[in-house]
Amino acid sequence: MPDHDVIVVGAGASGLRAATLLDAAGLDVVVFEARDRVGGRLLSAPTSGGVADLGATWFWDDESAVNQLVERAALPAFRQHLAGDMIYDAPGFSPRRLDGNQLDVPSSRLATGMAAVTDHLAAQLGPDRILFGSSVDEIVVLDDGLQVRLANAARTARHVVIAVPPALAVSRIVMSDLDDAVRTIAEATPVWMGTTVKAVAVYPTPFWRETGLAGAAFSHVGPMRELHDMSGPGGAPAAIFGFCSPRVGEPAPTSEAIIEQLVRLFGERAGTPSDVFVFDWRDEPHTSPSNVEALSDYTTYGHPVFQRPSMASRLHWVSTETSTVAPGHVEGALAAAQRAATAIIDASKGVPA
Repeated sequence: MPDHDVIVVGAGASGLRAATLLDAAGLDVVVFEARDRVGGRLLSAPTSGGVADLGATWFWDDESAVNQLVERAALPAFRQHLAGDMIYDAPGFSPRRLDGNQLDVPSSRLATGMAAVTDHLAAQLGPDRILFGSSVDEIVVLDDGLQVRLANAARTARHVVIAVPPALAVSRIVMSDLDDAVRTIAEATPVWMGTTVKAVAVYPTPFWRETGLAGAAFSHVGPMRELHDMSGPGGAPAAIFGFCSPRVGEPAPTSEAIIEQLVRLFGERAGTPSDVFVFDWRDEPHTSPSNVEALSDYTTYGHPVFQRPSMASRLHWVSTETSTVAPGHVEGALAAAQRAATAIIDASKGVPA
């Protein structure tokens, strides 16, 4: 008999959502997480008066799964700040103020940070079901399930859920029984946020709002390309964040370079942040494979090979990249988890696929 009904690889949003759905259905589930924390690409760093989201930040009104989860968990949501003018920054010119905020769209955020989503899911599952520091080395097909091998241990399960980016999974985990067609697509699938460098500057007050600025900017000068207000509800804590676009192989910008750009865009008051975070997702070995910057074919997102189980119909793909609904968003992660959980629950009841 297998040790478990299901082993989930990865304790991000998709993995934990799949695990809680399977647990609620009465199946024996364990989650292997290589890091020492839950969340994956949901990462909220403490700062003065609140948190700064270094990973996923927003969710949108038409995303039913994440909105329902936030409502059921009573997580404190608030609307993204939109009011004010934006700034456009072109080479050879001074930054130019444009009428209105043409960059941001209506969306919502969590006052306690997006990692509150995975914290909530982990609490539902219980700490004894999540094994930290558990990096999976190999998955092997057996007669009655799959064996998951780690450095110093191995466990078996009827089903395995892969809740990490497909390209990372096939680069880090030996899966000799994986079909070549699936492997080829998985190897080519870009990692959402995998090449992103995210910078956040925290301030005592959202001073840019005092002059009618939205905190939004688009820059062709850099190092940040796209900037947004990241202040909490009511403007506290006050923050601006930006997505950086370093060239392939180029290091992440320094905090000094980030502050210099913010001063150019928003004035001298931007020169004295209380905190600056520069987080390079390329350097996260449990998110991004070593060739992450070479992956660019986003047409593989939601590919049909991810919609059906692999390896004797027992290996299920659930990271956000595999979703046909909102791939790249938290919504996509939750939708993929629902798909896989439904398939596993049906299989446990003998329902034909």
